[in-house]
Amino acid sequence: MSLTDFPVETAGNDIANARARAIDAFLERARGLLTQTQDVQSLQAVADALIALGQQGALFPAAHFSVDAARPAQVYRLAEDADGSFALYLSAGLAGKAQPPHDHTTWAVIAGVEGNERNVLYRREKTTDATRDTLVQTRTVDVAAGSAVVLLPDDVHTIELIGGQDGRHLHFYGLALDRLDRRVVFESNEGGSFRHFAPPKNIRHPAITPQALKAALSDGEEIALLDVRETGVFVRSHILLAASAPLWRLELLIDRLVPRRGTRIVLTDANESLAHDAAAKLVRLGWRNVSVLAGGTGGWAAAGYELFSGSNVPSKAFGEVIEHEKHTPWISVDDLHERVERGDDIVVVDSRTPEEFADFSLPFAHSLPGAELVYRIQELAPRPETLVVVNCAGRTRSIVGAQTLIDAGIPNQVVSLKDGTMAWLLAGRELAHGRTAPLPEPGEQTRRRAAARAEDVAARAGVRRIDAATLARFEAESDERSLYRFDVRTRQEYEAGHLEGWRWAPGGQLVQATDEYVGTRRARIVLADWDGVRALTTGAWLAQLGGHEVFVLSPPALPVLVLGPEPVRVLSLRAFTPDIAPREAAAALEAGTAVVFDVERRSAFERRHVAGARFAVPDRLQEFTADLPVSQVIVLTSSDGVLARTAAAELAARTGRTVRALAGGTQAWIAARLPTATGPEGVLTGDDDHWYSPYAHANVAQRDAGFQQYLDWEIGLVAQLAREGDVGIRLVAPSETAAS
Repeated sequence: MSLTDFPVETAGNDIANARARAIDAFLERARGLLTQTQDVQSLQAVADALIALGQQGALFPAAHFSVDAARPAQVYRLAEDADGSFALYLSAGLAGKAQPPHDHTTWAVIAGVEGNERNVLYRREKTTDATRDTLVQTRTVDVAAGSAVVLLPDDVHTIELIGGQDGRHLHFYGLALDRLDRRVVFESNEGGSFRHFAPPKNIRHPAITPQALKAALSDGEEIALLDVRETGVFVRSHILLAASAPLWRLELLIDRLVPRRGTRIVLTDANESLAHDAAAKLVRLGWRNVSVLAGGTGGWAAAGYELFSGSNVPSKAFGEVIEHEKHTPWISVDDLHERVERGDDIVVVDSRTPEEFADFSLPFAHSLPGAELVYRIQELAPRPETLVVVNCAGRTRSIVGAQTLIDAGIPNQVVSLKDGTMAWLLAGRELAHGRTAPLPEPGEQTRRRAAARAEDVAARAGVRRIDAATLARFEAESDERSLYRFDVRTRQEYEAGHLEGWRWAPGGQLVQATDEYVGTRRARIVLADWDGVRALTTGAWLAQLGGHEVFVLSPPALPVLVLGPEPVRVLSLRAFTPDIAPREAAAALEAGTAVVFDVERRSAFERRHVAGARFAVPDRLQEFTADLPVSQVIVLTSSDGVLARTAAAELAARTGRTVRALAGGTQAWIAARLPTATGPEGVLTGDDDHWYSPYAHANVAQRDAGFQQYLDWEIGLVAQLAREGDVGIRLVAPSETAAS
């Protein structure tokens, strides 16, 4: 690759994507030049490459790297290895910005993008006074577009933006700025006394304006919009197409949520207070194309765009659009109750997960999760005369489930239960708890009919079947196009044997909570089962929801399968702190030499937790540990200890405190038969970690008020979606002939 071969932005192509490709090409070149030594000759070759990058000024617009009177100089991180090496920044400054004589303690290369940065270089000479050195000027280099300067670790220089023009310059270092804690700055250009100065505390990342983000969300290119606040804060007010990816949980989430490292990622929060920390983490973990929404959701709203509340909003809005446009028939809870009491020919199926069904259900309902409906319904309702009622806890899965069966053309009359179990409780009736039953297994004849129905709906939705060869091509292209592979069968089937590298996502949940599984819009999604029904059913709804290319892998010939639950890869930038065993932690708690914080989920904490523990979301731990005695060890726990380990490493690095993760987490504590407690005492961060379901209210009046507020919110999503604009929802037309 020649020095002028770095990709240039073309018309209609997103600047962030083009910039990321150009930076990748530069870094590949630089690594090749610096494989063994970092001498003047090799660094000069790197400087030539950096000059070529800087000459692509369109990739580094002022709007992405702003400075103003409040922030006249700002460093922006563009790339950085996990160990801090090969760190690339853009330094922006207002005209006249200057820095006194200083060194870097590592090699550095500076190239111009815009403006003229005058570099005056000095040789540092020792004096008889160990606290004072002399500086001897050696040369002056003006760095503008088309030029560069190379600095060795001992070189001292001053910089000043001259000519009355603001400046933007690329700075490439052998070690990241925030790791350079031994740099010195001199009192004058002649030298004299010097001091060590701290690394910059406020390194930022390229910005994207609300207007540019709005356009990017519909430009047809891949994009992942991630909100890095804790989920409970996120659900109060967020951008519709954002996925929740909390800052302190990124190490556990990001590898599955946004698997392609080159994906264009935009991070947001309320006001940029967390997003730059998250951007730094992602860049160091290897995600190379990260921007931050200017002003966060506050800036988005100020630009006149819509904010939404609630969880899994795109999927729930989708359900409301289905009912609004397709007029999905429904039955009220009073009518259902009368028919059941009368003994009518009726089957009620609950389309939630088996775990949710076991928590509570209508006393007469059958558990039949959403993706299983077409596959198994005829085992429960073999007579065409049987009325089929689909219910869930609220509205979405009732509507989607009922319309699934209607679109599939089953011969039965199908309705949704209006407002689900919420309406049942609002009517003063009781739910059953703890019910479990195996799912009905379809016979061969019903399986064939179900497959034909699912095939018809999927074809009308535009779902394409692929074979193993096409999948292999997709996998080979996964560095350029994001690829998600989901096995949509039940948990038991998945754990009994699944294709290597495939994630588990029961089909109904994949549709109900798509934003929890797929963080990248315009990605490829490939679904699989062994029966040719559930993947097609799920794929049809995902295709209608819009925003992705959806494929179904033709049932494979069962190659070597992987057993057990889905593996989760935890990424880490920091060395884990030592764990503490449950009994050792218990002794420290009793002695008062340790304090325990649970950091996972408030709901789980309230069900059962380490006796004496407090609950706090990870991103507020510093707030609640700041005033603790230094002599106290901070112990963090989570359900299995995984989140606690990453949070402990982060907290220790940020505070310098002794922080330990409870080995094995709360599960290990319980297994050791150590004291536990229940209830909300010790909860410090309210509902910051999750959406607080109205079902959780012990007070009936509060619960019912919460139900009504939730139902009103869901129904109102259609109007709010109209204000948001087209998000890609495309519902299939009715089948001309129902499958028999």
